[in-house]
Amino acid sequence: MGQKFNFSLSEYLLFELTDINFYQLHFDAKKIVEGYKKLEEVAKELEVPAPIPKMAGFAYPHIASLGAKIEFPFDGEPKPFPLIKNVEDIDNLKEPEDYLGAHLIQKKLKTLEELKKLVPETPNTIGHLYEGPITTAVLLMGEEFFVLVYDNPEKAHKLLNFCVKSALNYTKTILNYFGDKINEGPKGICDDFAGILPPRLFPEFVLPYWEEMYQGLKATERHLHSELLREEHLKFLKDVKIEVFDPSADQYLNGEILLKSCPCKFTLRIQTWEIFNLSVDELEKLYIKLSSYKPVAITFNLPRLVDIPKIKRLLKIAKELEKDC
Repeated sequence: MGQKFNFSLSEYLLFELTDINFYQLHFDAKKIVEGYKKLEEVAKELEVPAPIPKMAGFAYPHIASLGAKIEFPFDGEPKPFPLIKNVEDIDNLKEPEDYLGAHLIQKKLKTLEELKKLVPETPNTIGHLYEGPITTAVLLMGEEFFVLVYDNPEKAHKLLNFCVKSALNYTKTILNYFGDKINEGPKGICDDFAGILPPRLFPEFVLPYWEEMYQGLKATERHLHSELLREEHLKFLKDVKIEVFDPSADQYLNGEILLKSCPCKFTLRIQTWEIFNLSVDELEKLYIKLSSYKPVAITFNLPRLVDIPKIKRLLKIAKELEKDC
């Protein structure tokens, strides 16, 4: 049984290869194409497929469609600001008449249109379709949401219901814009903040909303990405029929814990800091160790040009171990 892997070129490489900045990577189609031309050279050296030009990864289209303010600095990641200032604001939450009417959504769609004129095969996306219910609630309200579940459970449920309903309706709207719809198939949810809630609160505040999301997405195979779960949370994955769990950079979980306690298949990842700090030989040993836990895939990427020799070795061992798949 071979070991599958996922490899990608980090978009941060664009900042090494070109004079592009973070803002341009979101809104300047010509600069994006120029940058990805440079990435083609790196891909050729590594003997991997060249990535298709696309806008920078963006997790906040859904909350932007609801009116949340998001800043795009030239030297860093987008910064969202809570839409809910106090508990009473939850009662006034309304879905927009047009999920695509927000200025930022229109700006993203215009950039995508310009990008597709230059590169027609660019995927039809302006960012993540949705975040998980807990993560969305925190994005809309800030860290105060974690107090709300104790102080005012009724309002917390009202907010979570709104998060799920609006996420599904935004998803339907943007897919319809691209001539698509929610179809049956494998679906994933990213809910990184869910793990901040203790296990005893999961049956009330997490699982019902995950279930509603998966049902609304017509998921025939359920995937979950969450970076803050503890071992004590893992038992709940079975309750919502998760088939593949991606802990990504979860600081509380490792291969040994997942092999022992995860009730479903899982992925593992070689972290960016490990690529920075480990030698070529240490990285190869790490890859083999991760493979011993039998993840469905091991993920890694090239974060910096200086790391190309390390990545060449990792790709070599990854391809060798994948042969029997």
